[in-house]
Amino acid sequence: MKILEVHTKKRCEFIDITSQVSRVIREEKLSDGICLVFCPHTTAALTVNENADPSVCSDIINHLSKLVPEGKDYAHLEGNSDSHIKSSLLGASLQVIVEGGKLVLGTWQGIYFCEFDGPRSRKIFIKLVKT
Repeated sequence: MKILEVHTKKRCEFIDITSQVSRVIREEKLSDGICLVFCPHTTAALTVNENADPSVCSDIINHLSKLVPEGKDYAHLEGNSDSHIKSSLLGASLQVIVEGGKLVLGTWQGIYFCEFDGPRSRKIFIKLVKT
């Protein structure tokens, strides 16, 4: 297993980690298999989405903030209930096929770490499974 370190700068932001995940695949010399990516934080998530136009990530963040606003009358007392809910909506893990030593992603797709309670230092676990 490999661990990526991510340092976020805002309360809510998406960070494209596609190149870091690809680097792990190259370093481990995985030619064909599955790349498992896991976020061990309850106020952050992972997603695969468009990485050509940054306004897509802004739109997702803005819409999630409207659906699950910060500072509502939540029972959780730490003041970050919205972050927990957003994390649950997007999910803590994903898997991507690896073929020929490369992630099998669509033309416009990238892997994003999604911060909902930053700024923080975060870890992302990557496990490669040979098939």
